[in-house]
Amino acid sequence: MSISEQDAAAVAPLTPERPAAPAGAACHALRVRLAAAPPADGPDAPAARFAALAAALPGTAATGPAAASTGAARLWTERVPCGSDAPAAERWRARELARPLPAHRDAPVRAVLLHYADGVTDLIVVAHRAALDTAALHAFTARLLGEPGDFASTADRPAAAGCAPDAVRPREPSARPDWGLGRPHGPDTPVTRVLPLPADHPEADAESWATALGVVLACYEGVGRPALAMLLPATGTSAERITPVPVAADGGRTLGTADKELRDGLAAGAAQAGPAEATVGLVVADRDPAAGLPGAVLAEYRPFQLPPFPVTVTVARDASGARVLRCEHSTRTLSAGIADRLLRHVSRAHRTLAEAPDTLVADVRPWDEEDAERLAAHRRSAPLPSFAPRRIDTAIAAVAAARPDAVAVCFEDTRLTYGELDRRADRLAHALRALGVSGRDRVGVCLERSAELVVTLLAVLKAGATYVPMDPAHPEDRLAYTTSDAGLTTVLTDRDGFPGGDTARVLSPAALAEHAPEECDGPPPSDTGADDPAYVIYTSGSTGRPKGCVIPHVNVLGLMAATTDDFALGEDDTWTLFHSSAFDFSVWEIWGCLLTGGRLVVVPYWVSRSPEDFHRLLREERVTVLSQTPSAFAHLVEVERDGADPAPVRLVVFGGEGLDPRMLLPWFDRHPETACRVVNMYGITETTVHVTAQTVTRAEALAGSRSVGHALPGWWLRVADPEGRPLPAGVAGEIYVGGAGVAAHYLNQPELTAQRFLTDARTGERLYRSGDKGRLLPDGRLEHLGRLDSQVKLRGFRIELDEIRSVLLDDPRVTAAAVVLNRAVPDDAATAQLDAYVVMEGDDTASVRQRAGRFLPEYMVPSTVTALERMPLTTNGKLDTRRLPAPAPAALTPAPAPAVAAPRATPSGPAGTPAGDTFEQVLLDVWREVLGVPVGPDDNFFDLGGNSLLAMRVGAALRRRGDRTVAMRDLYLRPTIRQLAAGDAG
Repeated sequence: MSISEQDAAAVAPLTPERPAAPAGAACHALRVRLAAAPPADGPDAPAARFAALAAALPGTAATGPAAASTGAARLWTERVPCGSDAPAAERWRARELARPLPAHRDAPVRAVLLHYADGVTDLIVVAHRAALDTAALHAFTARLLGEPGDFASTADRPAAAGCAPDAVRPREPSARPDWGLGRPHGPDTPVTRVLPLPADHPEADAESWATALGVVLACYEGVGRPALAMLLPATGTSAERITPVPVAADGGRTLGTADKELRDGLAAGAAQAGPAEATVGLVVADRDPAAGLPGAVLAEYRPFQLPPFPVTVTVARDASGARVLRCEHSTRTLSAGIADRLLRHVSRAHRTLAEAPDTLVADVRPWDEEDAERLAAHRRSAPLPSFAPRRIDTAIAAVAAARPDAVAVCFEDTRLTYGELDRRADRLAHALRALGVSGRDRVGVCLERSAELVVTLLAVLKAGATYVPMDPAHPEDRLAYTTSDAGLTTVLTDRDGFPGGDTARVLSPAALAEHAPEECDGPPPSDTGADDPAYVIYTSGSTGRPKGCVIPHVNVLGLMAATTDDFALGEDDTWTLFHSSAFDFSVWEIWGCLLTGGRLVVVPYWVSRSPEDFHRLLREERVTVLSQTPSAFAHLVEVERDGADPAPVRLVVFGGEGLDPRMLLPWFDRHPETACRVVNMYGITETTVHVTAQTVTRAEALAGSRSVGHALPGWWLRVADPEGRPLPAGVAGEIYVGGAGVAAHYLNQPELTAQRFLTDARTGERLYRSGDKGRLLPDGRLEHLGRLDSQVKLRGFRIELDEIRSVLLDDPRVTAAAVVLNRAVPDDAATAQLDAYVVMEGDDTASVRQRAGRFLPEYMVPSTVTALERMPLTTNGKLDTRRLPAPAPAALTPAPAPAVAAPRATPSGPAGTPAGDTFEQVLLDVWREVLGVPVGPDDNFFDLGGNSLLAMRVGAALRRRGDRTVAMRDLYLRPTIRQLAAGDAG
């Protein structure tokens, strides 16, 4: 048996260029229970044989006959002071089986005899795989026990460079499959789960097990080619090696085809295979460990002392020779339930491959009826509490009748009681009827947030009509489209020159009031019912135009029935109306407050854009219920961190975008969980604002939990694959929502309605296909994981990137366009912005962006437009976003200076500004700090990538410097530093 320099290097200490794997990951072990009789050639023969055999192995400190005398390779003997079946004996065996070879590796093999007090003896042999692979370890042990013949070490089998088992990468603690549902912040405890295989389970080789595992992983991960590695068994021409496995599990293939392609791929790539970094790995040790071992009563083989992958699936034999599947993992990587399920699913997929190889991969459903029943139980929350299915306005009229003198709405100096609110809305409802508005007509409402807005919305409902909210800040084209698409004949607005006046009657609330009677006894009669539409809210659409979502009255009443008791909502609460009426969060704020008898504080627009002013309003009005997007709330947290007294809120409701709960830790420092409840809610316009609720505690914040909670009572959830089939807990797919909140339909879009609003074939219930990605946890809670399509969330707004792309492509100069959502700082939501890329004639990207602003709301206008010669594409002809260059700086156009006095030369700036520094210089420093780009005095803040969140950050930075802050209104009106400084000096 020759030993080459390459063989010796295989077991030499690893070089600094590649960090060493844990020692146990490169070692395997074999335990043999020996017969009671001593060896035929004497009791000392095993020790002599071991010294001779080990001395010839590569990597032994002293090879040849001298090795025996140096003690580098010796057979150890331990006396175990208990019987072989005692728990202490089991712990002793386990310790020896798990003890890796010393790092200095005097010899690549170690053997120990354990003599128990009852006369039973175990032989345990531990070897480094680079010296002895599976077959060689068994042959070595057989020789050690006196079996005649020879054995070949790994050194005698050629292996591709870098393919030896020693080349396995160190396990990274962060390498966790999403579907594993481990506890990443818990203890790193090793776990082994075992599934005995039935006696009739088909016999098979390692490649077939790899195919089965790959198909299951493809189902779990929703991909056609999952990342998998395996220990490839030795052949007559090559040694064992760990190699990536080319699993092609696309749905159109059969299992047999996938298995053949895997085998062909392994054969073709054997010489090139290299160290594997897959999270999941397979080891097949499906041979009787006692076979060929003389005098063996039973044997136990451990393919690795330490699993080489974060999740290691092993096909093995137990001590009795029965086949088992093992899953070795950490509690941080998999939960025990998921590990058990993985083994069941691999076993089932393997049986299907063996018995029905013509089964399409897409038809393989490894989860069984037990999983389906468990899912059915989890997807439903508690039943919806009983409530009277009334119209919103009728329910509010009942509150007004019970508490007419209680304050209902506050806005600046205006205070409306419930009685006043109800009477004013009644009068305007009669005025609408006098103008020809009838039941189920749609009425546009385009008003800034004010008490008048609330009165007007309620009046439309009292007239039996449906309100269609529009934001006055939206561009004319969008307003005109909404007016036309919704078929509006009446629009109530204060906006001058409202587009669409040629097809709709445009009135201000004051003009409408002129048609109202002086007195009226309640609202006009109407046959509109609870199941008729209350509102139509337009959301971004992938076709280039927004789509109207029709929501009935009963859905809103159901939402309040589902949440009122849980959130303890009532007449002692004060809410805020913080959001635009065109954003469905306002439905929760307005009607949630008024339907539960609370007091609604309408937040003026500019106050909503100033964290300091908003925080002051919360304290002055003693607000108790606050609804926020996480992006806006982050700046409120900063205000309190800068020293402001805590706001008096008792309930904070998050929605509109994903929440990273770690941002709440400073909030919990000042607002104990016993005093303020924080709830993260997932919701969609098409399912009536909210679907789930998760109370967020400090524990969730520290763990970075992504849970959005259980479905609200009366709502239910399903996570399904692309064919709509339910997926088990932990496996990500598309979120389907059913129950009380599902919208009626999309307005004027029957095809899209048919695609997104479906009927459950099993129950006959309606459900909405959300396009959101998520997964259910074993306890039925949902984790929201973003979007499956081109839709994104930006500062709470739902945006279809394809709508922006469509507007860009309408520009005659643009021949190709792409839009992506980027973050300058990955962990900072305030730096998120939309970046557009175009292939165009010329290079005037500024005019392309300017034109887009005429058709898109401000929050949808790309911050940058970058011209390219061509779009980078993948081999499949799709946009390759990874190859898009960094966005080009915005083409800046100095804003015209307002008619204000020029800045005066002064020896010092405003109060708090260091002597010698002008306010203009301070602003330059702060803008550069916040925006992270060079700034000139005439650069437009918003053209530099600024947004409302970064504008708030400018104010906070000035406040921390001791300077006066810049009001949000001033920044919008004077968006350059020179203008701001001039206005301050004036």
